[in-house]
Amino acid sequence: MAYKIEEKIVIAVASSALFDLSDSDKVFQEQGEDKYRIYQRENESKILGQGVAFPLIKRLLNINTKTTQPVEVVLLSRNDPDTGLRVFKSIEHYNLPISRAAFVTGNNPFRYMEAFNASLFLSANNEDIEKAVAMGYPAGCVYPSEFVDNENDHELRLAFDFDGIVADDSAETIFQEGELREFQIHETEKANEPLPEGPLFRFFHEISKLQKKVSEIRNNDPQYKMKIRVAIATARNAPAHERVITTLRKFDIRVDEAFFLGGIDKGRVLSIFQPHIFFDDQKSHIERVAKIAPSVHVPFGITNLKVEQ
Repeated sequence: MAYKIEEKIVIAVASSALFDLSDSDKVFQEQGEDKYRIYQRENESKILGQGVAFPLIKRLLNINTKTTQPVEVVLLSRNDPDTGLRVFKSIEHYNLPISRAAFVTGNNPFRYMEAFNASLFLSANNEDIEKAVAMGYPAGCVYPSEFVDNENDHELRLAFDFDGIVADDSAETIFQEGELREFQIHETEKANEPLPEGPLFRFFHEISKLQKKVSEIRNNDPQYKMKIRVAIATARNAPAHERVITTLRKFDIRVDEAFFLGGIDKGRVLSIFQPHIFFDDQKSHIERVAKIAPSVHVPFGITNLKVEQ
């Protein structure tokens, strides 16, 4: 089945998230743009190592079949087309079917998300991501990770924090500005009222719809191996968990696993779930989970305002 770009789930990724550009970035920071351009040309045929977002991107693209292609990945790069050629050579080396790109020569690449119908932008450039989120774009900054991908694993696992990611931070604000008991009372009173959408809600919702498409493909093709599992890992616990369920029901979204941890380190359960990507709005959570899984910080809401102050 052919899909128009408006009908696909589109992920925009910077080269810094898809590949390990630490050596290239070091040249740019220490020697400047001219030396960086020379370095990239001289190493044009040297394949880049896999970056934090690589396992996610590879598995999303593997969902596509010859006849059904609901997923597209586009490259949004701060490079110019000349220095960006090395990235495309690496894309070809890894057999990633990425053909669309925007090279913006130092400008903000996330400005072109809507043009490509992208529901998520991933980059290792924290400044870009902070600007993108402040302007209302769904974006996240990948964190360095020690994760080693299992090439024989055909399942795609995604994990999301809830408040400040799937939902907005209105409930989180009550918690941050008050006490736990006050928060629990508030959420109990609002248990039947869905929370407003958060910064990554659209992506989360589209993953849910993609999950259903993948199930349909598996039902029609016994040889098809791909599978998606989605988890929520939140610091909420009972009775505040009920509002999470209410919100998911409103949008007819099913998750495979939900962890209401009440402050327990999220890494304890995520080390078992083993996500290929984990999204959270709090750096303290990301820093711990990044040791075991590819992780993305979304600098949204009150928890990030408190850090800045």
